[in-house]
Amino acid sequence: MEIQGIIVPILTPMRPDGSLHSDALSDEIERLIAAKVHGIFPLGTNGEGYILSMEEKEEVLRETVRCVAGRLPVYAGTGCISTADTVRFSRRAQDFGADALSVITPWFAAASQEELQRHFETVAKSVSLPLILYNIPARTGNALAPATVEKLANMPNIVGVKDSSGNFDNMLQYIERTRHRPDFSVLSGNDSLILWTLLAGGKGGVAGCANVFPRNMVEIYEAFRRGDLNAARQAQDAIRPFRNCFRFGNPNTIVKTAVGMLGHNVGPCRPPFDGLSQEGRDAVRAVLQDLTGKGVN
Repeated sequence: MEIQGIIVPILTPMRPDGSLHSDALSDEIERLIAAKVHGIFPLGTNGEGYILSMEEKEEVLRETVRCVAGRLPVYAGTGCISTADTVRFSRRAQDFGADALSVITPWFAAASQEELQRHFETVAKSVSLPLILYNIPARTGNALAPATVEKLANMPNIVGVKDSSGNFDNMLQYIERTRHRPDFSVLSGNDSLILWTLLAGGKGGVAGCANVFPRNMVEIYEAFRRGDLNAARQAQDAIRPFRNCFRFGNPNTIVKTAVGMLGHNVGPCRPPFDGLSQEGRDAVRAVLQDLTGKGVN
């Protein structure tokens, strides 16, 4: 299994009352597969994994594996605050048929690098699936240092890292420090850095914007692979106006709002993270009209 390309942290569709909408999840999976994305990642940040109950997480994961039906890799977001809960859910994901795990750093309480290393090593030893580290310190308060990633890359089933820090030097150090593992994949979690990560030796991105513009995001990777850097740069630059809308609120909320505006039945984010001002909604709608009118989809 190659960890590469554009992996979509798929939204979790919800009904107006906040309950899960499994039929809409199936529709979203089919839409993304038709756009030729390279992987589906349920229960990530854009999938609101942070606000779902364990029962709901299991339901989303089972439905995703069933709908994907082996056509693409399924990367299950199984990170929890405690090591024991992460191990437990990671084993459940393995039983459900996930192809790989994405494990976020624990959050809320501060953790040392030694504690983070021990956490990930324990989880990796508990399963046989490939495991991808997930660094997003702005959300968790815990950052995975490049030296720690280098050490963790010595475990055979820790096969990659997603960096959502927004610090490109951090990404570069991840790439530099894992060159002893040719099969180790560094993925950009910041959609604006996907092309630059590829140019630096990374393998792709986990792209929230692929929920909105899946074909455009796939083109960043595919154009790069075929050596058409001009086309890759055009696709990369195309999402800038949309990402500029993130100043109006929570990026997850803006992505889900945009997908709904495009006519897909994904519902709102779960409260309290469901607010977007009228100014923000108007800005998102205007950007979508402009970009779709230019063929960005």
